[in-house]
Amino acid sequence: MEFIFMFTRDDQTVEDCLEVFDLMVDTGVKHLGFKDVGVSRETLVALNERIKASGGVSYMEVVSTTSEACLNSARSAVEIGVDRLLGGTEAEAMLQVLAGSGITYFPFPGRPEGHPTQLGGTPEQVTTDCQRFEALGCAGVDLLAYRATEAEPIALVRAARQALVGELIIAGSVGTPARVQELAEAGVDAFTVGSAAFDGSFSPRKGSLRSQLSDILAACVP
Repeated sequence: MEFIFMFTRDDQTVEDCLEVFDLMVDTGVKHLGFKDVGVSRETLVALNERIKASGGVSYMEVVSTTSEACLNSARSAVEIGVDRLLGGTEAEAMLQVLAGSGITYFPFPGRPEGHPTQLGGTPEQVTTDCQRFEALGCAGVDLLAYRATEAEPIALVRAARQALVGELIIAGSVGTPARVQELAEAGVDAFTVGSAAFDGSFSPRKGSLRSQLSDILAACVP
């Protein structure tokens, strides 16, 4: 299971993301991402370039929920040149924007709402969405399991895992070693952590970001 470190706090890219990158680049974390809000486009371009120059895989996660905003985010992903795009709900239209770019796409199943994003929807709806997204050509999904408002998080994870052939990424509020463990047991391929690393809550007895990242990596090992 892969750990994707997000340069984000409270669902926005942190303003000093470039400085943070320089502090953590040698920690062994190779999957690195950001949101499409919080800093300028130029900053996101620079961060993406640094991630890829270091040999990492870059991710951008969409926070917009309106159709036009989602499409604008897909266009931004192409312009920035990320490897993977996470989130959004307009899968067919977003895939058309991404066509030929080499970017793999992982939309949100269920009903993402608001900012910070919460997730409505039942396991049955998640199953239907996962099957539909894969049929369209998506590489997998980005599931906001721990932001669920209508179902148990792990019930959504299990529904998605059973429905998918592709990758299952879990985003949002994966803030404890126990949650990492239950995701591994449920067959998840990758998960994101941002705020819990920055605020020190993943390992409350440790004070540095590097220590948080080291402990999150360690939690991925069976």
